[in-house]
Amino acid sequence: QVQLVESGGGLVQAGGSLRLSCAASGRTFSSYAMGWFRQAPGKEREFVAAISWSAAITYYADSVKGRFTVSRDNAKNTVYLQMNSLKPEDTAVYYCAASKTGVPSSRWRNYDYWGQGTQVTVSS
Repeated sequence: QVQLVESGGGLVQAGGSLRLSCAASGRTFSSYAMGWFRQAPGKEREFVAAISWSAAITYYADSVKGRFTVSRDNAKNTVYLQMNSLKPEDTAVYYCAASKTGVPSSRWRNYDYWGQGTQVTVSS
């Protein structure tokens, strides 16, 4: 069992930056692929970024490519999402998720564990 806790969300002006963190419990964190998803009010859950267990592979949605960076520190059981050049359309609740396969995926059904989410609001 893995528990995930996101932090780092908040209110920021357009063009600003935030770094989200996702702290995981459990000794098997380093074997899990990790993903970030987001959900805006009235919209479906959307893939943002993912990273393999070794961090050798990263994967981004087209809408965030070049602005967001996913990384992980297995020694700290933490995955990060650095978000730069934020836009109002990035406003959403951001969730981290863990996949036992170790393979990053854009499909939310491939993830086994989910955090509670952290709110990101970008003002124009």
